[in-house]
Amino acid sequence: MSIDIEKLHTTPLGLERIKRNLGLDDCDVVVYCKQLIHQADEITRKGKNWYVYTSNIIITINAHNHTIITAHKKSEK
Repeated sequence: MSIDIEKLHTTPLGLERIKRNLGLDDCDVVVYCKQLIHQADEITRKGKNWYVYTSNIIITINAHNHTIITAHKKSEK
């Protein structure tokens, strides 16, 4: 099983959280996340969530209802 790109969506709170975490202004967050998923370096499932890793962003998606929970920039360690 994998992420169903066509079913992806987010909640109003998720929308604001993702915009804040990624520093986005006026853009369609779901479309932006879909583009990142297509460019992903790695996609893994841990429990109930999918984790999408790009070069500098991690997206968390609920595996059952395809809700984009959050996205954030990778922290530099």
